[in-house]
Amino acid sequence: MSFVKVVGLTKSYNNSKALDNVSLEIERGEIFCIMGHSGAGKTTLLRVLALLEKPDSGEYYFDGEEVDWNDSLRKSITMVFQIPVMFNTTVFKNVAYGLRIRGYPKLEIEKKVRDVLRLVGLEGYENRKAKSLSGGEKQRVAIARAIVLEPKLLLMDEPTANLDPTNSAIIEEIVKEIVRENETTIVFSTHNLFQAKRLAHRVAHIHRGRVVEVGNTEEVFEKPKNEITRKFISGELF
Repeated sequence: MSFVKVVGLTKSYNNSKALDNVSLEIERGEIFCIMGHSGAGKTTLLRVLALLEKPDSGEYYFDGEEVDWNDSLRKSITMVFQIPVMFNTTVFKNVAYGLRIRGYPKLEIEKKVRDVLRLVGLEGYENRKAKSLSGGEKQRVAIARAIVLEPKLLLMDEPTANLDPTNSAIIEEIVKEIVRENETTIVFSTHNLFQAKRLAHRVAHIHRGRVVEVGNTEEVFEKPKNEITRKFISGELF
């Protein structure tokens, strides 16, 4: 049984379809990439999976249960956005925010925050002002803030789009480590084909709101079955 399954998702804005009959299955513990050009529907799909947007039609199954769009599942899903938003306070308080909202004891919060900061390579940054950090460091704080809640599903929207190659490589290693340590299922979007190939177990290519190909990363890149995907990978599709 698939961990995440969507069937026939459709979502429109101002009579323009952002998602057009999208169906996907994602397995537990895998790194799954949604790749495509800007405006293809990647962010909208992630926002639907994060329960931040409700589709106009279609079905969404999470861990074997049909999603009914209530708040109970939100504790199992977190999302990291392309541009990280930092609260005007310390790194520690930024990362601890969700734990405090959920009523975790103080000592448990301190341990969890220390553990995730070590995971994302920010040990010793607890008392720094989050807004004073570099772009790459802010994105790592955002990731720490998401995974400290121990989500079953972590969604990442173009997590390295605004970062240099060095910081992008750091984020990619963190993603791999999250899966190794926590067995979290990760779905990320990107227009960067090299990143998709390096990081994902499987990929889906979305084009103009439609998923045109899904498969094992190596197979899709070496022998794409869809002509649109072939052109996207070869750089012929703009």
